[in-house]
Amino acid sequence: MVKIYSWNVNGIRAVNKKGLWDPFIKSEQPDYICLQEIKAKEDQVDIDTYDYKMNLYPAEKPGYSGTAILSKEVPINVLKGFPDDLIKKYKVHGDIYGNANQEGRILAAEFSKFWLLSVYTPNAKDDLSRLDLIHNQWNPAILNYVLRLKQSKPVIICGDINVAHTEDDLANPKSNVGKKGFTKEERGGFQAILDNGFLDSFRNFNKGNGFYTWWSHFAKSRERNVGWRIDYVLTSKELESSIKSAEIHPKILGSDHCPVSITLDI
Repeated sequence: MVKIYSWNVNGIRAVNKKGLWDPFIKSEQPDYICLQEIKAKEDQVDIDTYDYKMNLYPAEKPGYSGTAILSKEVPINVLKGFPDDLIKKYKVHGDIYGNANQEGRILAAEFSKFWLLSVYTPNAKDDLSRLDLIHNQWNPAILNYVLRLKQSKPVIICGDINVAHTEDDLANPKSNVGKKGFTKEERGGFQAILDNGFLDSFRNFNKGNGFYTWWSHFAKSRERNVGWRIDYVLTSKELESSIKSAEIHPKILGSDHCPVSITLDI
């Protein structure tokens, strides 16, 4: 069995400083780990990597964004960011917040049996000022990218996609319609991936609401489980029969997000 975990750590140094990195590794013992929002450069990461091979894709801006993949298997190939032709085709460029291609948001590693991606989708912002980037540039580019990778091997997409796909994926859907993380554009981009040969692994095993991966720091939202499911593990449909479980781990602390995972017989 192979265990793959994904976690937006909201600062890998912060998780480690809280003394919560080592307990996570020792209790869960993942074979592969995808991290988002690491907020650190290579020389700033102070965690014990144990016997994992670690690949980082930090943002150029200090203390911001960034992704990582840790694996017991040595990757065959590691790709950072979108290919140049997709950046050009979909005009994935900067906006008032900076260049999306310099934010360390998408890291791909090729392994013997699959491609594994750690993805940190941009936040649309309260005023939706980054929605155009997400809808017209980011989402088309990532769909094209994963379909390209899928031509050679099955693809597993892990990460903070920053969208609640359906009304079951957030505690208060009616009051959030049209707001960041729950616009028709963001939800449509997510659905397009599913429509093109991918599945939301967690929904293969769990239906309904009450399953969340992110909670606001305000009003004891986590204690009351008033949250959003915005962290996912999406897989090529050809892996469906291999997925033995898909879980959310709300009891694992250290970030405003909790880890998500799948177990594969592969």
